[in-house]
Amino acid sequence: MRAGWTPPGPPTGFPRIPGNEFAGVIDVLGEGVTGFTEGQHVLGFTVGSGHAEYVVVETGQVAPRPAALPWEVAGALSAAHTADSALRELAVGAGEVLLVHAAAGGVGSAAVQLGVRGGATVIGTAREDNHDYLRSLGALPVAYGPGLLDRVRELAPAGVDAALDGAGGDALEVSLLLVQDRDRILTLTEHRRAQELGIRVVRTGHTAARRAELAELVARGELAVHIRRTYPLAQAADAHRDVESGHGRGRVVLTTE
Repeated sequence: MRAGWTPPGPPTGFPRIPGNEFAGVIDVLGEGVTGFTEGQHVLGFTVGSGHAEYVVVETGQVAPRPAALPWEVAGALSAAHTADSALRELAVGAGEVLLVHAAAGGVGSAAVQLGVRGGATVIGTAREDNHDYLRSLGALPVAYGPGLLDRVRELAPAGVDAALDGAGGDALEVSLLLVQDRDRILTLTEHRRAQELGIRVVRTGHTAARRAELAELVARGELAVHIRRTYPLAQAADAHRDVESGHGRGRVVLTTE
């Protein structure tokens, strides 16, 4: 959106507040709302307007925040939710080989953990300084760059069953050469290229119920969400530039305090 182009979806008008996830305290309940109380700690998702001190949402967009879940993590669960939706759409099963590009990022690291948790062998592409991190999550790391195709084939001589692309560029082309069924390739970044190649873009499929389940996994220490940096809301533009750099491990979070 900052670059002047957004993926297919609802029309974008301006002025517009970005941000699709949040965590906070319920200030006021709408008339007839049940199941929540004013002052309750919640987390949730929205289509835009999340980068703000106040946001108005439907009850189906929020879930209780587990007490053991830090605020900055509670407000950064969309990546895990997106990864979960992607792996369900790819139908990754036990014993299969999953290739995750940009595996050290927010969505990538969650996809690695959820894939391993489901019994898959996960190969993750990342810069070499993130390889130990990927190993700690249970992935087989490989470096970006020339020779990527051969390096993945060395780790998966019987082939790759599914691929989740969070890097774009050459990574998408490598996935096409490794995965026989094009329907089992999803991308997060290359929307235009995906349209040209007939590859699907990840559909989030977020629900409050599943968000609550993932929040409990994180609160119990069964799923890790790495926060690489927090920025005050007034420095949102700096946070966006940080994300756009394409470097770094984990999530960038905006705080209101």
